[in-house]
Order: sequence, then structure tokens, then C-alpha cells
Amino acid sequence: MLQLIYVSTARSSETIDLDDILAKSRRNNRRDGITGLLHAKGRRFLQALEGDVVKVEAAYARIAGDPRHFALVVLSRRLVEAREFGDWAMATDDGSGTAVAQVGKLVEGAAPSVRGTFEGFAGMRAA
Repeated sequence: MLQLIYVSTARSSETIDLDDILAKSRRNNRRDGITGLLHAKGRRFLQALEGDVVKVEAAYARIAGDPRHFALVVLSRRLVEAREFGDWAMATDDGSGTAVAQVGKLVEGAAPSVRGTFEGFAGMRAA
């Protein structure tokens, strides 16, 4: 199974509708058997996708082709024996500081380097 983790930035001209992004992601991921985590903070996104290699690569290609964001950088692309994120989840930062705790809970089954990436991202100030 492939685990792919990337970061991206929403274009400043785009309105970010997190509810719409989450609804579409859940529908597409359910269809393709992909799970993972999407963490949004300001205009920045950090996402982990897990599932069949072909399906994950196809999902990332769709995401990379979406003109609403840019500066996509793949942080990690590795084969894993089992899903580290379980069910699809999404954490957002509302400035209250609860996102860090929420992300910590969501990534507790992930590899230490993956946990560190998400926890560090959650702890950063929004752009």
C-alpha cells in the first residue's frame, strides 16, 4: 500500500471552502479505497493519502492538476504494510490551539517521522 504525503498552498485569489473540499475528498476517497488525513491551516494544506498505489497516484495527479492551489511538494512517498491513518479525517486550525491536540490524536498510529511532520505543521502559525 502506498502512503503519499504532500504540502500545497491555495492561490490567494481562491476562496477556500473546507466543507466542500472535505465532502468531495470523502466521496472520492471512499470510491477509491483511499484513507488519510488532510490538515488545513490558513492557505496551506498538508495531506496524507493511503491506499492502492495506482489509486493514490491517480488521486495525487488530480490534486496536482487542480488550479486552485500551487507549490505542491511531495514530502514522502513510501510503501506501508498497514494504514497508519485509519478512516479519513480532517483537522482545521481556528486559532484556538485545539488543532494541535486534534492532529496529535489523528496521527498517533503513524510512523514517528510522519507524526512529526503533521504535529509540526499543526503547531505553525497560519500563513
